[in-house]
Amino acid sequence: MKLRLLFLGFGLLFFFACKHDNTAENKTLIKQYNAAFKKLADKQSTLESADSILNAWQQYNKNSIVLADTDLNANVKYNLGRVYAKRNVDSAKNFLQQGLELVEQTKGYLDIKARIYNGMGNLANGEASEHQANYYYNKAAIIVLSDSTVNLKPQAKCIILLAAAQSNANLYQYNLAYKMNLAALKLMPQLPPNSVNQQRVLHQLIFVIYTSELPTDNIVKYLKRMEELQTRYPDQFNPRFLYDSKILYFSKRNQVDSILKYSLLNVKIDEETYHNYPTEKTSAGNLYTTYTNLLNNYTKIGDYKAAGSFAKKANEIYKENYKIIAYEELIRNREAISAYFSAIGEPNNALKSSLEALEIQKENFETENTQAVAEMNALYQIQAKDNSIKSLNEDIKLNMLQLERSRLILLVTALIILLLLIFIVLFYSIYKQRKLKQEKENVQLQQQLLRTQMEPHFIFNTLSALQSFIRLDEKDEAIKYLNQFSRLLRSSLELSREKLVPLGQEIEALNNYLSLQQMRYNYVFRFNIQMPEQEDLDTLMIPPMLVQPFVENAILHGVDLSDKNGFISIDFMLEEKTLKVNITDSGKAIVENKTDKHQSLSGMISKERLELLGKERNQEAGIKSDVNLNGGTTVSLNIPVGNLNR
Repeated sequence: MKLRLLFLGFGLLFFFACKHDNTAENKTLIKQYNAAFKKLADKQSTLESADSILNAWQQYNKNSIVLADTDLNANVKYNLGRVYAKRNVDSAKNFLQQGLELVEQTKGYLDIKARIYNGMGNLANGEASEHQANYYYNKAAIIVLSDSTVNLKPQAKCIILLAAAQSNANLYQYNLAYKMNLAALKLMPQLPPNSVNQQRVLHQLIFVIYTSELPTDNIVKYLKRMEELQTRYPDQFNPRFLYDSKILYFSKRNQVDSILKYSLLNVKIDEETYHNYPTEKTSAGNLYTTYTNLLNNYTKIGDYKAAGSFAKKANEIYKENYKIIAYEELIRNREAISAYFSAIGEPNNALKSSLEALEIQKENFETENTQAVAEMNALYQIQAKDNSIKSLNEDIKLNMLQLERSRLILLVTALIILLLLIFIVLFYSIYKQRKLKQEKENVQLQQQLLRTQMEPHFIFNTLSALQSFIRLDEKDEAIKYLNQFSRLLRSSLELSREKLVPLGQEIEALNNYLSLQQMRYNYVFRFNIQMPEQEDLDTLMIPPMLVQPFVENAILHGVDLSDKNGFISIDFMLEEKTLKVNITDSGKAIVENKTDKHQSLSGMISKERLELLGKERNQEAGIKSDVNLNGGTTVSLNIPVGNLNR
């Protein structure tokens, strides 16, 4: 072995000595290109300069030196996507995807990865694909949050965090939105005091606190900071954001007079903006919302004449812009009109407006649900594509490594021809190791294939349950179920990217899955998860989603779903290098024919995964099922575990 390392070292020394001059020259060129890229990226795009900027990036995209360097190439693709975003969305997507494929499966390149993810989030958001946008925004934000040394300016970090925070708030992930807004707030001292993000982060924090169950103590502090910014820089900050924040604050305290005061200030700004930009979605939507707020609050204080006036104004805005008014604002307007008619003694009109609100809400729910399912399918395809790209890159690296080894072997053979006998021994050793490695890789590939077969099965079952809620018109339960499912799906997508995951994350996903199934079956069973004592769960590594199919089997075939006394117990016990998992169910009232045992597709797949895992690690791995005296069943799994520290 020592001789082998000596020969390889000598060959590498000879190889790199030949390329030393070229490497130094390339580093100088790359440094020059990076400086030119920075200068071009900072150049302001105007009507006169837009075409020249695009042409410059297109020329760089044909440069052989740029295309040969991953970092330069990815930067050019990102900037082309950024320029095309204002011209052609499909071209922008294409360039960003090309840039992502260059760096996504490679370590490092965190700055360009974050920029590309954020750019793809912006494109998805522009197409109203909220879930896809959220997926990319969060990937960009995770890079910023997980590595403080990432090579991004504070302004760029702040924009990424604020975009992800707003996206999470729109999808009701308030805790995550709050965390990202706070991270952005910490960056504010590094930005100019008159930067628009100084105001934006405060407004987003107030909005998240208002719309969630977070403590409201900090709202006053954030409002004071917004007032100070508005006073110091009246021309740089739009006062409407300050007024909106105050309306949220006073709404929380139910102070109608104060709400009216700032709504009237808003209406002046909104009417002027709408007059100047009547076709813009934001200006029409803001004015419609402000009119609805005034209608609602004048109704509350009994000024029905003023309330009726703003109801009429809101209706006029709706007639002119009915295609671009958001569903949520339409629902709020109809509810406010219903309250107005009820207050002035017109119950028929009040009922009519209330029914209109319900109809719009139903239409909104159906639209959002259809879009959510479509986006989840698209996200699954994106995940599958990422896994395919990762596998392809691994194959390319393996082929390159084999090619380099072959070259080194030829070089060593030429240099040590007199030591042919030793070389034959070493060659036999290399061949044997390569064969063992190939067998291990075949087992790992089988593991990945089986896991990808199981994930669609799990998603199909869950979406079927969601479809039943929708069919039964259980809106609140469907929305709650969809939110829970989106969290579990995101967790599943993250776990499925890895061959092994910490036991703590697997248990957390399992807990989410059981909670989801409780909702699906109307809480007809309870569950308990017993974790290993005195163990750091994040250091124990197991394949993802290995236990879940057996838990699913216990729910479907081991619990009496017509009796609310059912239970499922899951006990995790660690014995040396084996994790023992006992899944016990309460059984059914009517004893089934035990000669016709059900074995689901996901269960068979998991059994095969477990056998492959045991083969890979040369450890005992298996499944055993026992019928309990009370009629229930205990399924026992023996899972070889890895350790993160090894």
